[in-house]
Amino acid sequence: MTLELQDLCILTAGAVRLFPPLSLTVTKDAVVTVMGASGVGKSTLLDAIAGHLPHGFRVTGKVLLDGRDITDLPAEKRGIGVLFQDAVMFPHLSVGDNLAFGLPAAVKGRTARRAAVDGALNTAGLAGFYDRDPATLSGGQRARAALMRTLLAAPRALLLDEPFSRLDAALRFEIRSFVFSHATELGIPVLLVSHDRADAEAAGGPIITL
Repeated sequence: MTLELQDLCILTAGAVRLFPPLSLTVTKDAVVTVMGASGVGKSTLLDAIAGHLPHGFRVTGKVLLDGRDITDLPAEKRGIGVLFQDAVMFPHLSVGDNLAFGLPAAVKGRTARRAAVDGALNTAGLAGFYDRDPATLSGGQRARAALMRTLLAAPRALLLDEPFSRLDAALRFEIRSFVFSHATELGIPVLLVSHDRADAEAAGGPIITL
């Protein structure tokens, strides 16, 4: 499985280019990091790849997933998961129901869906947390739950939008290791955007600067 960008460029409504055309290939073997200062367009790049580009922007070039051109597909048809800077949980749902929200429709039946969520919670060190209020989770617990929700959707590629930037140093190391190890175990391409050199070096793959 590969995620490939071919001369990808994002332009504003005024035809201003955010960064030069970008070409890169992300394989399942290493996390690729795109670095750049705040405001350079890193998050917008991920929006373009995932199909969430805000109104007023347009993209040129191509996004290929395992050789298939997905540039013009709607977000829900791309099969790309995104882990954001904030581990946002739906406050009106329990922790388990938050994770179940990410399950694909192919997982049918209450028993199968509950088993899938319970397995993910156990993997995240959150066994028995199904009925917990997400407001009671610590920062690390929320980050692990958010990753499991993303992975339960069975994405074919994973985008990481600076998900460690708001964590303190000790927790940052723990969650970074947790995310990288679980993502690579799935054998899918992973693209990280960050302004932090330590995150990029911990990812262990190629580093590209916008």
